[in-house]
Amino acid sequence: MSRDPQATREGVASALGNPPPPGAIRNVVVVGHSGSGKTTLVEALLAQTGAIPRAGSVPAGTTVSDSDPVEHKQQRSVNLAVASFEHLGVRVNLLDSPGYADFVGDLRAGLRAADAALFVVSAVDGIDPRTQDLWEECAAVGMPRAVVVSKLDLPRADFDESLAVCQRVFGEEVQPLYVPLHGDDGESVAGLLGLLSLHVFESTGDGKVVERDADPEHVAAVDALRTTLIEGIISESEDETLLERWLGGETVEYKVLVADLEAAVARGHFYPVLPVCATTGLGLPNLLELLTAAFPSPLEHPLPVVTTPDGKPHAPLTCDPDGPLVAEVVKTTTDPYVGRVSIVRVFSGTLRPDVVLHVSGHGQADRGHEDHDVDEKAGSLASPMGATMRPLAACGAGDICAVTRLSRAETGDTISSPEDPMLVEAWHVPQPQLPIAITATKRSDEDKLGTALARLVAEDPTLALERNAETAQIVLWCLGEAHADVLLERLANKYGVAVEKVPVIVPMRETFTAKATGHGRHVKQSGGHGQYAVCDIEVEPLPSGSGIEFAQRVVGGSVPGQFIPSVEKGVRAQAERGSRYGYPLVDVKVTLVDGKAHSVDSSDAAFQVAGGLALKEAAAAAGVSLLEPYAAVEITVSDGDVGSVMGDLSARRGRVTGTVPCDRPGPSRTVIHAEVPVVELVRYAVDLPSLSHGTGSFVRSPLGYEAVPAHLTESLARPAS
Repeated sequence: MSRDPQATREGVASALGNPPPPGAIRNVVVVGHSGSGKTTLVEALLAQTGAIPRAGSVPAGTTVSDSDPVEHKQQRSVNLAVASFEHLGVRVNLLDSPGYADFVGDLRAGLRAADAALFVVSAVDGIDPRTQDLWEECAAVGMPRAVVVSKLDLPRADFDESLAVCQRVFGEEVQPLYVPLHGDDGESVAGLLGLLSLHVFESTGDGKVVERDADPEHVAAVDALRTTLIEGIISESEDETLLERWLGGETVEYKVLVADLEAAVARGHFYPVLPVCATTGLGLPNLLELLTAAFPSPLEHPLPVVTTPDGKPHAPLTCDPDGPLVAEVVKTTTDPYVGRVSIVRVFSGTLRPDVVLHVSGHGQADRGHEDHDVDEKAGSLASPMGATMRPLAACGAGDICAVTRLSRAETGDTISSPEDPMLVEAWHVPQPQLPIAITATKRSDEDKLGTALARLVAEDPTLALERNAETAQIVLWCLGEAHADVLLERLANKYGVAVEKVPVIVPMRETFTAKATGHGRHVKQSGGHGQYAVCDIEVEPLPSGSGIEFAQRVVGGSVPGQFIPSVEKGVRAQAERGSRYGYPLVDVKVTLVDGKAHSVDSSDAAFQVAGGLALKEAAAAAGVSLLEPYAAVEITVSDGDVGSVMGDLSARRGRVTGTVPCDRPGPSRTVIHAEVPVVELVRYAVDLPSLSHGTGSFVRSPLGYEAVPAHLTESLARPAS
């Protein structure tokens, strides 16, 4: 494919208002830590290309026709925002991703929809560990990348130090294309020097940039950097003789270097660094040139694997506007005026408004996402631009758009033709590990709460919804406290349902500590009708996981055979209610040994009551042990944090069962295997990042129940209801 901007300009011109051809599209996700300047950079690019009147005229982070009040309150991006512009005949879709760890779901969505990643690194704050992890994640899938060093106009900004950190963290393939030139004061950035062109780009102060030849002293100062850059580019050239000729003293033409640079960047083999000052516009034209000329088009990026909705293999996709329709919902939200809005990446075919589409999704019942495989009629199509939706007649392969009125579509769903339904492989979404129990503040909001929660689950694949029948709690499983706060604010502001947090109840169990007997007597006279039932039982503890066993060895018919099941029913009902602490009783064998009945007054109900009373008496005699659930956890942390994390696990009554090196690429990490009481993990999703400098993660799986230490029993138990 030609990477000549002129060719893409002609391709767009020939489309005559139709969707741009895939070769004239660039989908770029903008990533970086919170506060690195991503949104400021996106808005500066939009203003530079005339997509918006000026920077700041689009509410940051909004993707629907009304701004998100949660973002204004949080003072940070919490949504994936999509905005598009055209430059030199190329349509660039920028996906501005949240930088805070709790909103990694939107970051994953941006990575899925994009063909390249633009890393924004603050010249003041440097690189955080999560950005380093993200770089390695992109490297694992071969995603092309470039780095923008931002905030050059701030005090303490240091491009040289930022570049050194990038090269140390990201690797030697990270090389600057431009370096900043300082003004007369020695601190402010007055221009950029292109290492390949040896041209200086200076800001005029009115948002414009002028280009001129570099001064001799500037050329001499960057000779070493320029040589390293050229050698790096040549080493990636498909012309195997070029490096030998260069080392032999032959001069390589500028256009050859540029062509090899663009090809290496598009393949994900070379990672340019550009200094940019979004507030003055310095570096923006150079960045635009990189985005349009060097970043890959959808034709050059691998497409995800597709199957039929029932999992059968399907032929691989190609990015063809005339091919079968396959698109993916990368983000859903609800607009108060137009209803459900789905941000969609079209991989194949052409999406048109007001047509019937097939919507299929990966069911995750454990998170509240049910299986679905339905046909729906789409509404209108639009190109999202902050708070504005620009109508589209169609959206072709490789492009991104917004679709209205797909009421059943959830984030991660596949859109295809009803005649040829398909399902795109799911992208990785981290398991939420922070439980937040909520209840409606007003009784009148209880019915609305269910509908609002269903909408939140459809919008956010990192949210899991649990309705715990045992504890009668509604639990939101979140990625962190900031994630939880945003969800609760959305419930209140977006759906009009006020909720409050309540303590999370960890479901415990009870069991007997020793063998015991119990006597249950239910004798009652009322209105000429009596109730009579007496039973005697023996109860003995069983191994963990045995549940409740019931047996009988009644002699002589003291308890008529038709009432023995009634005793069992009463025993099991009382076991479910618990005895001392109000938790279900487990791992005991109950044997009915004797009893009495009355020929007239005995009944099924009477023997149920007597069975329950007998079990309660036996529990009082034997003593009851409280059991708590344990989880097997796998904690991944950097090697330097292993000691502090293991010490913390010990303080949580956890047992470390082993450690193994992590096989993920990037910095050396260790996986810690441990067994930990679930009650000690309620806040672990908040505490682990503090222990591991923001890089630790963990997953858990149920392990079983174990006895609570005697000295903790009363503090962990709740009174029986």
